[in-house]
Amino acid sequence: MIVVALPTALAGIVWMLFASNTTLSVPALTGAIMCMGVATANSILVISFARERLADGADPITAAIEAGSTRFRPVLMTALAMIIGMVPMAVEPSQNAPLGRAVIGGLLFATCATLFLVPTMFSVVHARDRKPVGASPMHPDPTAA
Repeated sequence: MIVVALPTALAGIVWMLFASNTTLSVPALTGAIMCMGVATANSILVISFARERLADGADPITAAIEAGSTRFRPVLMTALAMIIGMVPMAVEPSQNAPLGRAVIGGLLFATCATLFLVPTMFSVVHARDRKPVGASPMHPDPTAA
């Protein structure tokens, strides 16, 4: 589930490079690698919190909602720090401008996916894995005696 945000990061990279009329180059690919690392770290942050809540006994939907809302600020701060740091590089006409543009585009899309798509997928996947409360291998139906 952690890698769910990575295709959206790739879409953001492609979109930003296309919108800014920038060719795919080594600096752009370096920016893509940087973006993938930050997106993965943010997804790990959200999923690990959701798994902790699930282990504490919360249902998957509640765990996903709490993970998305509790980790909203740390994920947003990490992404915005990287985006704001890349703005000077992205706007100046230099050989490293594609790096900044790729990071900005990828993180814009990946951050949205991390905050909304990753918790949604977490709740969908874990809702299927949950067994009814009281069910055990010895007695599948707790009302049958």
